Amino acid sequence: MLEDLDREDRLRLMKFVCSFAWADLEIQDDERQFVGKMIAKLSLEDDRKQIEGWLKSPPPAEEVDPTRVPKKHRQLLLDAAKAVFNADGVIDPKERESFELLEQLLV
Repeated sequence: MLEDLDREDRLRLMKFVCSFAWADLEIQDDERQFVGKMIAKLSLEDDRKQIEGWLKSPPPAEEVDPTRVPKKHRQLLLDAAKAVFNADGVIDPKERESFELLEQLLV
């Protein structure tokens, strides 16, 4: 499914992934590593600096509106959210709440 995403969709996914990492207001090393792996997996090496910038300062809220995600990409977004929340081995209550809200918006 990831291979079906064009560059713009892959970048949009990474905006969401980075914003999910901010759910507990702290970026963990494991979350940074997860983002790095996603950059490689999505062939976004040319965009690495921009994506890593979203780990220094989260993407603007209007750019991560889950209701604007195409229906065909919504499960992929939920899977990515779950993966980043689990990246550090601890699901913070704020992360759980964010995931539940995201799930309600997308399902």
